[in-house]
Amino acid sequence: MTETPTIAFDVDRRVSAPPQLANGTLRVYPLGGVGEVGRNMTVYELDGKLLIVDCGVLFPEEEQPGVDLILPDMSHIEDRLDDVVAVVITHGHEDHIGAVPYLLRLKQDIPLVASQLTLALVEAKLQEHRIKPFTLQVREGDVEQLGPFEVEFAAVNHSIPDSMAVLVRTKAGNVFQTGDFKMDPLPLDGRVTDLRAFGRWGEEGVDLMVPDSTNAEVPGHTPTERNIQPVLDDAIAKAEQRVIVASFASHVHRVQQVVNAAAKAGRKICLVGRSMVRNMTIASKLGYLDIPEGMLVDFKNVDKIPDHQIVLMCTGSQGEPMAALSRMASGDHKISLDSGDTVILASSLIPGNETSVFRLMNALQYRGINVIHKGNANVHVSGHAYAGELLTVYNVVQPRHVMPVHGEPKHQLANAKLAHATGVPVENLLLANNGTVVDITEGVPSIVGQLDVNYVYVDGSHVGMVTEDDLKDRMVLSKEGFVSVITVVDRKTQRIIQGPDIVVRGVAETAKTFEVIKPKIASALEEAMRDKPDHTQHQLQQVVRRVIGSWVGRKLRRRPMIVPVVVEV
Repeated sequence: MTETPTIAFDVDRRVSAPPQLANGTLRVYPLGGVGEVGRNMTVYELDGKLLIVDCGVLFPEEEQPGVDLILPDMSHIEDRLDDVVAVVITHGHEDHIGAVPYLLRLKQDIPLVASQLTLALVEAKLQEHRIKPFTLQVREGDVEQLGPFEVEFAAVNHSIPDSMAVLVRTKAGNVFQTGDFKMDPLPLDGRVTDLRAFGRWGEEGVDLMVPDSTNAEVPGHTPTERNIQPVLDDAIAKAEQRVIVASFASHVHRVQQVVNAAAKAGRKICLVGRSMVRNMTIASKLGYLDIPEGMLVDFKNVDKIPDHQIVLMCTGSQGEPMAALSRMASGDHKISLDSGDTVILASSLIPGNETSVFRLMNALQYRGINVIHKGNANVHVSGHAYAGELLTVYNVVQPRHVMPVHGEPKHQLANAKLAHATGVPVENLLLANNGTVVDITEGVPSIVGQLDVNYVYVDGSHVGMVTEDDLKDRMVLSKEGFVSVITVVDRKTQRIIQGPDIVVRGVAETAKTFEVIKPKIASALEEAMRDKPDHTQHQLQQVVRRVIGSWVGRKLRRRPMIVPVVVEV
């Protein structure tokens, strides 16, 4: 019996600078989107020119408090922006377009290449940043020469219209990047994933395939979107009061289904949330969304419509605390929810958001609201290919090498095993990380280096100024509280003039509990000034930190943020 070969990550791979790129060699390296679901950005380099595919954001988790967005690490290309021939964008989701404004802040005239709807969504986003981009609109079947890169586009089905896969042709080899896709056989807009194009690319020869891995662990095929319409029709028809449907602000097809269901039930519809209004306005103007005349109600007038005659379409399906639905659930929104209202969560759980979503559902149900979600009704279908669809694509394309992306490590590994099952040799499976550098010479890819790729945090108006240490401090503050020790000392007499005064916040114990440690702090400070008169102010503060930190850890079993302040007179 033949043993199953081992498919695994190279856990010993360390940061190492890639060699100087030889003429005629194609270099491919992701700056985000590998080992994670978000901030997709892949760089292609050939003959001194760069092509970027996608430029998106990752949304922060609970371990990153105060962070608004996480960007790809663009530091590796910041000094080469004049060499960028274009940014090709596969579709209009935030994890593929959200970082474009931050890239164009560095150089505004980098051309953007994408489909009609994708460009419209990007342009609206850039308008908020006061950036007017250079754009090139393409559609499936188009072929564009972008510097030394020839890029062909093919239609794919996803949870947003106008999504595309790309084939990057070069003299060094061909790379097929799927973008996000699935294979709905009956898509709402009739735009199927173009397997004929995929087959043609396979016959031409795909040296490296870079596929979506999100649902590689899920067996079978994604259900068709058409199955959702009857469920929404029934849910909205049976509701006796207000209906609130939450989805991603870019899910045009889901909004269209809600509009259809509302029309059948004789209800009007109101779009709630800035991003929802902006995106659906764009989709409607471009013909991707059809809302019957007179059916759309302005948010300002929604209270004038009887509860049984309105459907609210809003953001917040992932439990985001500042989104419309979460604020409704907490009573912090102009729209108040009442017992008997119906909320439909038309989305899948994104890994890491489970707690937020369950907290939202509990808050809604506590208020007597009927909650319909993917777990109890067929109200959403994923936009990413299941294992069966990936197997089909591998069989059609027959790529020589595969580098799974757009997924956590478990998803990448599952995708690699699918590729191997269809005949891709183990040695031709490239399990990469963000920053893994792949060089393709005469059609043969190989890993040649590993860049040090970091998270770049957007915190308010600041980009890249928040560090991992800052986030650790924020986590300590949120979980363990704050202890400040203020002491005034006289260097000449080596005595304490005032203090130590202790202030506590977010700690169960009161300041009185800390009285017992004050003499030890004072003694340690005076001893330090006496034994080492040349101690700096910072060194004296560290003396305070060690004394109170050790006591708090030993006696109170706590690890609060300790801020020692020593003032010299």
